[in-house]
Amino acid sequence: MKKEDLRIVFLGTPEFAVESLDALVSNSFNIVGVVTMPDKPAGRGHKLLHSAVKQYALAHNLHLMQPVNLKDEAFVDELRSLNADLFIVIAFRMLPKVVWQMPRLGTFNLHASLLPRYRGAAPINRAVMNGDTETGVTTFMLKHEIDTGDILGQERIGIGPDDCVGDVHDRLMHIGARLTLDTVNHIIAGDLKPVPQDELLQGEEPTPAPKIFKEDCRIDWNRPAREVHNLVRGLSPYPAAWTMMSVSGGEPSMVKILKTVLRPELPATTPGNVTINGDTISVECADHVVDIERLQPSGKRPMTAAEYLRGQSSRVITFE
Repeated sequence: MKKEDLRIVFLGTPEFAVESLDALVSNSFNIVGVVTMPDKPAGRGHKLLHSAVKQYALAHNLHLMQPVNLKDEAFVDELRSLNADLFIVIAFRMLPKVVWQMPRLGTFNLHASLLPRYRGAAPINRAVMNGDTETGVTTFMLKHEIDTGDILGQERIGIGPDDCVGDVHDRLMHIGARLTLDTVNHIIAGDLKPVPQDELLQGEEPTPAPKIFKEDCRIDWNRPAREVHNLVRGLSPYPAAWTMMSVSGGEPSMVKILKTVLRPELPATTPGNVTINGDTISVECADHVVDIERLQPSGKRPMTAAEYLRGQSSRVITFE
């Protein structure tokens, strides 16, 4: 089969998915349909916001579908009418069986982890939050249980000790596009050898990567400094770690902590205690100190610690 003859439907929503879609289009693959989430109201005016995938599809005149219900008969009929050979899913939502079983060559997903590690909604965040030194991307065939299908391909990257989730996300987005292309080319060649995830588990349990909620992002200064540092970089720039801050004993308000620096040479005795020295905000954790390098007070833009301190008349700060 020539790649021009392979009819592909692409399903995805955020920027992470656009990189792979663009790689397919730029390499002359036949994208006969694009499925993305319905527009969402955003901002004070509740203006409808187009997903990154929708914006790309419109700009490249691709056939676009935005179903509210993936089991809706009209959507399923429209999807079936495209006579696709293959579906590719990247950062979308859980598909019903009637959809993922439709194409003759099946449906594969690009997932931002080295499966079976980090099955779930937040694999990149969880890997960085846990202090992992390696992650990657995986393509696998979809089946009913989420993130459990046979593996088609993987690529690995290292995670540096100070990388934030935004850094890792962008690198995975690029190598994910490469792996997506590679997987489709192997499907065309017919030489794929899918590997069941159970073979890789070797009796161990898969690593979960559950969705992140607001309370998961709150900093506990009673934890070791490295854990606090990993939490901050694993949530930066979004959704961001946070703590409650009071200035001069005033009413506490939430502040996002966007970047920290480990200070292992400085021992700590009082977790949460804040020391200001020049332009530096230092916070004691369970064992050592972290410096706050970048933060975002409630209702304000992100700023460096030095910028924040220049705007404060008081230098008496308390974190909770």
